[in-house]
Amino acid sequence: MANNAPPKRQDTKKLIENLSGEGKSIAVLTSGGDAQGMNAAVRAAVRMGLYVGAKVYFIHEGYQGMVDGGNNIKEASWESVSSMLQVGGTVIGSARCKEFRTHEGRLRAALNLVQRNITNLCVIGGDGSLTGANLFREEWSGLLQELKEQGLIDSAAVESNSVLHIVGMVGSIDNDFCGTDMTIGTDSALHRIIEVVDAIITTAQSHQRTFVLEVMGRHCGYLALVSALACGADWVFIPEMPPEDDWEDNMCQKLSENRADKKRLNIIIVAEGAIDQQNKAITADNIKEMVVRRLGFDTRVTILGHVQRGGTPSAFDRILASRMGVEAVLALLEASEDTPACVVSLVGNESVRLPLMECVQMTQEVQKAMDEKKFEEAVGLRGRSFENNLTTYRILSSRKADSELPTSNFNVAVLNVGAPAAGMNAAVRSAVRVGITEGHKMFAVSDGFEGLYKGQIKEITWGDVGGWTGQGGSLLGTKRTLPGKHLGQIAEQMRVYNINALLVIGGFEAYVGLSELAAARDSHEELCIPMVMVPATVSNNIPGSDLSIGSDTALNAITHTCDRIKQSASGTKRRVFIIETMGGYCGYLATVGGLAAGADSVYIYEEPFDIRDLQANVEHLTEKMKTSIQRGIVLRNENCNENFTTDFMYQLYSEEGRGVFDCRKNILGHMQQGGAPSPFDRNFSTKIAAKAMQWITRSLKESYKGGRVFANSEDTACLLGMRRRALVFQPLSHLQEETDFVHRIPKEQWWLKLRPLMKILAKYKTSYDVSDSGQLEHVSRVRPEESHTSAAI
Repeated sequence: MANNAPPKRQDTKKLIENLSGEGKSIAVLTSGGDAQGMNAAVRAAVRMGLYVGAKVYFIHEGYQGMVDGGNNIKEASWESVSSMLQVGGTVIGSARCKEFRTHEGRLRAALNLVQRNITNLCVIGGDGSLTGANLFREEWSGLLQELKEQGLIDSAAVESNSVLHIVGMVGSIDNDFCGTDMTIGTDSALHRIIEVVDAIITTAQSHQRTFVLEVMGRHCGYLALVSALACGADWVFIPEMPPEDDWEDNMCQKLSENRADKKRLNIIIVAEGAIDQQNKAITADNIKEMVVRRLGFDTRVTILGHVQRGGTPSAFDRILASRMGVEAVLALLEASEDTPACVVSLVGNESVRLPLMECVQMTQEVQKAMDEKKFEEAVGLRGRSFENNLTTYRILSSRKADSELPTSNFNVAVLNVGAPAAGMNAAVRSAVRVGITEGHKMFAVSDGFEGLYKGQIKEITWGDVGGWTGQGGSLLGTKRTLPGKHLGQIAEQMRVYNINALLVIGGFEAYVGLSELAAARDSHEELCIPMVMVPATVSNNIPGSDLSIGSDTALNAITHTCDRIKQSASGTKRRVFIIETMGGYCGYLATVGGLAAGADSVYIYEEPFDIRDLQANVEHLTEKMKTSIQRGIVLRNENCNENFTTDFMYQLYSEEGRGVFDCRKNILGHMQQGGAPSPFDRNFSTKIAAKAMQWITRSLKESYKGGRVFANSEDTACLLGMRRRALVFQPLSHLQEETDFVHRIPKEQWWLKLRPLMKILAKYKTSYDVSDSGQLEHVSRVRPEESHTSAAI
């Protein structure tokens, strides 16, 4: 709900070297309910603060610690935030504080801060915590005057601490804060829910059971809705959109139909705050009792409870929190007397700053709309991403009778191309079901372009893709074969099966292959049809898209493996691990995985390095080993340098570190491609494939003339990718100039700007362009149509 248009870039570069924290004191606290990733935010804020020369303090136990003072407010050091990144919850503690709600409590808190010259607060919490911080800021000058009148501080202290600056980061598993696409902790909570659902599905199938799962979300249905979307649940109850009055009949009918279709289980997800149209609570036990009474199904209830708050943070939450922590410190350094309290948010894959109270007011308006039974308005206020999730879920879960479906007479083929990526199956399921809903006949092509020219094409129905969402790999089969040498055979198969549109889900081979098909339209009329590609590759190396299906799952595999590797060194003295990641020539997995795992250095092809750099990194690690942190992690992209191989680096580090640290090497290999898709990949693939299918429907209608489909313009052969803040369709021909075909990577890659951030958090002096930071934006009510952003995803 931030303005969709990014702020204009400044002409002059703004560098971190020109921002100084000398003489400033920053305090970091976590407040309210804990959320996974809070520690990563604390770590990033502390290290960034120390990096720019500021004094940084922990405030333990949230506002309670601020009121009580004493040992609750301690100065932080670089080492004091080591080993926090992979820990769930908040290691500096959080507490609900009644005293801070009183004037006397805030007066004591102000005294404790002034005694340490702290005038910069970094607050990580929910809307209640952030509202309290803003009130504290508004009262600050009055509180200082009171303290002076009571003789507790002098005039010099009043003058030197005259302005309190506040920056908030939203830590909440509910994702219930307006203004940001994702709050810290939401993705990890979804991981916990999906892990449970995946486990329950196997036992439910064995016994033909119905399971009712209650997830957190007293006032916000985000967790319930997205987990329902990510596991293909039969029914979902959320507070923002109560079911119709006859929901019991409708739900029982749907559960019965699913069983009649030989589906062996039913999953119903209910948010703890679910209500009916009369604002009466709908509980998991109510639902179970009704299903047993009316259908006689063997039904069980599972209440997830605090499991959702626990566990290690996901890769997404670590990266989000690290970026926000750094951005929060930048915001504090740049704040002036009249800068309002701001909150650091995520829109698309960009960090933005928004006025804190604008976000809080919008969040409160959602609850007000729900209290007044204006449910459509409540869904709209939640933001475009929430609305899209709800719309997509409804399309994918509501199977209409054949007689109710429109008939388009169009045939649409779906295929996977390239290496398998987790989320491909969810994308196929989404595309097939949206296509059927829009009246098309859907065809599945096995084994990519090879299957297309060999005629391995068959119709695929609604039921055929049931249960595909959580499956890894590619159930259709996928190959790297390019179509260039088989264009005639492909055109013939398109004619035989009367294929009117093509949806290709895959990696770089899909991009090259679809470009070849589009280029051959002049010589093969059968290829003059709408074609669209959805990027799916763990390497995330597709031009025209900042993110690819499968890369989040791979990042989680890398991150959790690095956690285990680090833990293996906990009992030994001074050990460095050299870890090789996948990605071809693209350094995305290594860089972003390095940021999530807390790597000391990351070697990638896009940032050339020589033996002097390797030597400097060894020396840096040697210095690190003299502190209390006695292990190191070095990530190396598989193709970063043909001569400096993983073995070479292992031998170099072993030799140069002799007597200081020993060395081990690990090649992660294909484990990065396997596994069940992460919640993010399930959601992203479901939404992006649905959007691609809707584009195909529009394009078919526009290109249907004289009784046939004919589409040969540039904009009918597209790639659907995420660009900064929006999902956009881009003609493949326009992307050719952005592509380095030799190394199979885009010429410009957004994530390279995260590298300085990673180096700063590993204590390297580096140049960091922060020109994109600094502009305070405003919350807007309605997002432009195309802004389906990352958590929308």
